[in-house]
Amino acid sequence: MFWPMIAHAFLVFGLYVLLFIRRKKFTFTNKDAFKRFRDAGEEAQQSLLVNKNIANQFEMPMLFHAVCLLLYITDADNIATIILAWIFVVGRYAHSYVHVTSNRLRYRAPAFAISFAALVLMWGWMIVWLALENG
Repeated sequence: MFWPMIAHAFLVFGLYVLLFIRRKKFTFTNKDAFKRFRDAGEEAQQSLLVNKNIANQFEMPMLFHAVCLLLYITDADNIATIILAWIFVVGRYAHSYVHVTSNRLRYRAPAFAISFAALVLMWGWMIVWLALENG
């Protein structure tokens, strides 16, 4: 259950590296842009998308990490929940890739939907497990 969580953490680390690269390109090639960024937080479109995607990683994925830990500590994790966890993570990688490149909603929305569905199923199994355990 922990490998998908680790994989998601590395997605976030990679996004921070990409944000640094894009901000550096925007701010250090233009002194005026650097001042605007420093004083008002103005971002180029390329770094803004990465920044928004990083913010996304602290929304729905927090429910993912919570359910992974709950599944593990209650012994409710099994092959199905591990597969769902990997589906969630692959969906997040796909969503992030589209978001920081083309940002085409046509491709981003299905990746989000797949991750969302996997997460709902994981929480659904958690509820079933707790109901069966507590009779």
